[in-house]
Amino acid sequence: MTFIDTLRAATTQNQSMLCVGLDPEPSRFPAHMKGDASKIYDFCAAIVDATADLVCSFKPQIAYFAAYRAEDQLERLMEHMRRTAPQVPVILDAKRGDIGSTAQQYAKEAFERYGADAVTLSPFMGFDSIEPYLAYHGKGAFLLCRTSNPGGDDLQNQRLASIEGQPLVYEHIAKLAQGPWNLNGQLGLVVGATYPQEIERVRSIAPTLPLLIPGVGAQGGDAVATVRAGLRSDGPIIVNSSRAVLYASSGDDFGAAARAEALRTRAVLEAARSA
Repeated sequence: MTFIDTLRAATTQNQSMLCVGLDPEPSRFPAHMKGDASKIYDFCAAIVDATADLVCSFKPQIAYFAAYRAEDQLERLMEHMRRTAPQVPVILDAKRGDIGSTAQQYAKEAFERYGADAVTLSPFMGFDSIEPYLAYHGKGAFLLCRTSNPGGDDLQNQRLASIEGQPLVYEHIAKLAQGPWNLNGQLGLVVGATYPQEIERVRSIAPTLPLLIPGVGAQGGDAVATVRAGLRSDGPIIVNSSRAVLYASSGDDFGAAARAEALRTRAVLEAARSA
């Protein structure tokens, strides 16, 4: 099955548009493992086990592992997810953006070393920074389009005077991803939940692409507005929540608390489908 096939199947099976982001910060772990970077795998695996039947995907952020020299724990976590929740696709949040042989190595890292089903990329260097990932048929690649941070305006919300119609940068990225860059139907877009009107604009330009939408939960994105803006019958959405789920409790019940928060968020997203 391709990434898109697996995503659609998990969305249906788990009745969920929720993605849980795995951004482990040892300083925020429960008391019995707090501050211990060697427990990153244990913490994340417990979150996965508590929520695997409630999500359409998981999204580990590579920097949170690399900063603690925990890449080996990320490899173990990826193996754990493939073994215990093979029906749930895994998006490696790496935001890579390079060209040539370097991009080939990053693609190899994501898809061969870690076995990810999809990866996040920066499209700033153009199509030749994306193309090496598309050589892995069946894998997915999400391009940063309209991100949730305020500084995204610095570039993404500027007009391209040299292109007919003077589209905004993020609009042009969406058009390329929906059209000439999407050679094998592998591309999706990252659009922040903090900008629901712009989610709707991206969706109008890219009606069939999967949208990865971070920013719900601790970042303040409106889950209902997000679903209304982005969900279409032909275009799935993946609504990410990280800290609100991971750190729902600082006690030994952190797994149960994470499950309760995932259940709550999933229900809100599903209710918005018919709102």
